[in-house]
Amino acid sequence: MNLSNIKPAKGSTHSEKRIGRGQGSGYGGTSTRGHKGAQSRSGYKSKRGFQGGQMPLQRRLPKFGFTNINKVVFKTVNLGAIEALVAKTGATAIGQAELVAAGLVSKNDVVKILGTGTLTKKVDVTANAFSKTAQAAIEGQGGTVTKL
Repeated sequence: MNLSNIKPAKGSTHSEKRIGRGQGSGYGGTSTRGHKGAQSRSGYKSKRGFQGGQMPLQRRLPKFGFTNINKVVFKTVNLGAIEALVAKTGATAIGQAELVAAGLVSKNDVVKILGTGTLTKKVDVTANAFSKTAQAAIEGQGGTVTKL
């Protein structure tokens, strides 16, 4: 065996469909394009979203609202999750790095601590924002709240 006698496996290839080469080929006449209309002509190209002259979907539906580019989207963490994290790791200070390590937030998230759940230990928490109830609960246990 050498490069000059290598062939594809039997049945793995088939001959090309020769379109527009006369009636005897079975693909002559209209060349598999049907009769008349834009799609049978050479150079036909439809616009994206074109629905044959019917009002396209993107024009039938109204525009709605806008996206505020200045909106700050917080990733929220509840006090219950911080309590569980403290119980699991025994940490006394919780910041972005600890929350990322625990898988609660990602490193680029803007974090807000919310007051759902209970806190039973003194914890120093660092985050971008706190709800009033979360801040009161943390400071009520003797912990500190640090805003970034």
